Order: sequence, then structure tokens, then C-alpha cells
Amino acid sequence: MPAPTQTGPADPGSGHTVLDARDISRALTRISHELLERNKGPEDLILLGLHTRGVPLARRIGDRIAAVEGTPVAVGSLDVTMYRDDLRSHPTRGPQKTVVPPSGIDGKVVVLVDDVLFSGRTIRAALDALNDLGRPAAVRLAVLVDRGHRELPIRADHVGKNLPSARSERVSVRLEEIDGHDEVRISQPSGSETGQ
Repeated sequence: MPAPTQTGPADPGSGHTVLDARDISRALTRISHELLERNKGPEDLILLGLHTRGVPLARRIGDRIAAVEGTPVAVGSLDVTMYRDDLRSHPTRGPQKTVVPPSGIDGKVVVLVDDVLFSGRTIRAALDALNDLGRPAAVRLAVLVDRGHRELPIRADHVGKNLPSARSERVSVRLEEIDGHDEVRISQPSGSETGQ
């Protein structure tokens, strides 16, 4: 059974910080430059943040690309709730809004942006959701943290930090836009927490 990957408030005293606000900022800047280099510029690039914390991360990357290139890059959001294969076994939030740029995704390079890559099941669900939206030229994955323990053959193309962790450990991501501050912490879970 997967260990918890929490994205949100937790006991601020538990565990230890592995990324602070400056670390997160540097990681997103590096990912932005990697995306531009691999894509040879911002043309036909679409960033789709996965709810919840992938959305502000995608916006931040989009802002950094726009600052470097002097031209905006399309940013949207993707809800994968109804595509998950664990709806029966795990309580989940209600559906969120999927926002696709007006140009659509056909023939574009779509970069899925998420906070933590763990089992790979969220990304599998995102790929299924993309199939209902169109046919991109390519799909890439950018994550703030890759903690390992994959259950599916999914690999991130751009990673802010590889964070080797025990399956029993909890990785908590907090972002300014949602939680009031930026931080990634790792801790041992309490007995009552469930994973995703």
C-alpha cells in the first residue's frame, strides 16, 4: 500500500524541511530553462498543472518562461479526479476545473506539471484525461519532487528534486498560493493518515 504523499497543511513541527522557498524557486527556474532548451523555445508549448498544487507550479514556470523569452506561454489546468483508478479505495476531493488554452492541445507539446511524483497513478490518469481533450505532438512531465516508489512505468522529464524516501514516509508540499508559504517537508506518518 502506498505511503502518504500529503500536499497541504500538516503539523508544522513534524519532520524536516527538504526544500525551502528559495530552493523551490531555484528548482522552478531550472525546470523552466530545461523546458525551453528541450523545446528550442516557447513555441507550441502548453503547461497543464494538475490540481491542486501543480496548477500554481505551472503558472510560476509559465511566468519564468515569459520573463526569459519575452512572450507568454499557454498555461492551463487538468483535473484527473474521474480518471483515477483508486476512487473506490481512497476518499477524494470533488472534481476541479479543467482549463485548456483556446488553441487546444492538438499538435502542441503539452507539459504536465505536478508537485510530487510517487506511484505514477496520478500521471496515468492525466494521460487518460488528455486523450479526451485532443492529440498533442508530445507529452512531457515536470515535477517539483520525485520521491520514487513507482508502480507504473512513468518517469519525469524535468525534476526539481529527487527525494529518496521510505514508503512509510510522508512528503508534504506547501505553496504560497494555497498554504501561505513555500516548503517541502518529509516526515513519518501518523497511524491514521492515508496515501494517494
